[in-house]
Order: sequence, then structure tokens, then C-alpha cells
Amino acid sequence: MSQLKNTALIEYEQLIEDLQAALFVMHDLDLYLDTHPDDSEAITQYNEYYKYKKELVAYIEARFGPIEQYAENPTSNQWAWAKAPWPWQL
Repeated sequence: MSQLKNTALIEYEQLIEDLQAALFVMHDLDLYLDTHPDDSEAITQYNEYYKYKKELVAYIEARFGPIEQYAENPTSNQWAWAKAPWPWQL
């Protein structure tokens, strides 16, 4: 595996790990807020993680292509999901 591919794979894996952590925190806060709907600190934290998740997904998709099949398609003349490299191709 070339050094460039190895570096891209390492970056991709770290970004996906960061995304999974953010989604875990959001899910945990969601469950907490179901029973504590007036906790403004938890709501603020949830909103911060939501913003971070959106920025992280946008960065990952700009760098590596779509990470969800139902993501926004950036061009109208090409289906990006089919053109993006699969994780094992990085």
C-alpha cells in the first residue's frame, strides 16, 4: 500500500471514529432529554454536537465522497454515491 493511500486511510478512519463518537454522544443526550426535557445545559450540548456532526460529515464527504447513501448529491450530472471510493479502496 502506498504511503499516500495509507495516510488517506488513517485520516478517513480517524474522521469516522470522531463521527461515531459524536453520534454516540448525541444519542445519549437524546435519551437523557426524553426524561429531562427542560435541561437547558443538555440541550445546548446536544446542539453543539449536532453542529459538530454536520461540519464533520460535510468535511468527510468533501474529502472522500458520500458516507451515507441518502446524502445530498453535489452534482446534477453524476451520481456521487456510485463514484466515491469504498473504504477498502482508500
